Amino acid sequence: MAAPMSEGAEGMLGGPEPGAAPYGNFPNYSRFHPPEGRVRLLPPALLGRLFPAGPSPLLGLDVGCNSGELSVALYRHLLGLQENEASPDQPVVGKILNLLCCDIDAALIARAKRCSPFPGSISYATLDVMDAGAREAFLSSYLSRFGRSTFDIGFCMSVTMWIHLNHGDDGLVEFLSYLSSLCKYLLIEPQPWKCYRAAARRLRKLGRNDFDHFRSLAINGDMAERITQILTEDGAMELVCCFGSTSWDRSLLLFKSNRLTEKQL
Repeated sequence: MAAPMSEGAEGMLGGPEPGAAPYGNFPNYSRFHPPEGRVRLLPPALLGRLFPAGPSPLLGLDVGCNSGELSVALYRHLLGLQENEASPDQPVVGKILNLLCCDIDAALIARAKRCSPFPGSISYATLDVMDAGAREAFLSSYLSRFGRSTFDIGFCMSVTMWIHLNHGDDGLVEFLSYLSSLCKYLLIEPQPWKCYRAAARRLRKLGRNDFDHFRSLAINGDMAERITQILTEDGAMELVCCFGSTSWDRSLLLFKSNRLTEKQL
């Protein structure tokens, strides 16, 4: 998914029309979908429930992090840190979390790095997660620093639609399969089908070509249900919990891998 890297930079300098972010790399995303709308749905002690006995540190992966506002909010919430706390040394939940956040847009990643209140615990990297060679090399290198081969928890927040529109049905299935093999737990916020139509409509209003795959997508309709079907097919993962829906009608779904050994979990 090779996005033009000028998209994010252009938005920071004055802003293109929203439809000019065909990879979801909106420069001011958190202004119209604030992080609080998601994190308030999650139990503050979630990490303790999922990982009562370790490991330490926990390793998290946030795919499609944009400029990092939601990543930081998730980090604070899951560790029980207050808004004004800038040190994760003694989190309320008694867990240490190292969070790797990636996005396709280099300008958004640069902004995330500049504004990060936890540079020692949250890392940001420009990465096209649909470039198999690039992701394997980078993520394997990161995990090897901790002597690990998988992440404890992954976050995929309002990303699946952009993968789907730009890479089609096969791309979505491959993306979800990859995450299920890489993460012991996976928190996903799928965009509903109405968002697909709205994204295509924005492009048309700007006089741009439609998404290459939009009109040929066979995976459609109730996207939360369809993504659940893909992830749970052949027992790869199981749906642990739906934490409810945001005010903009997106579900938060938590899945657990069934293909990782009990020793790994």
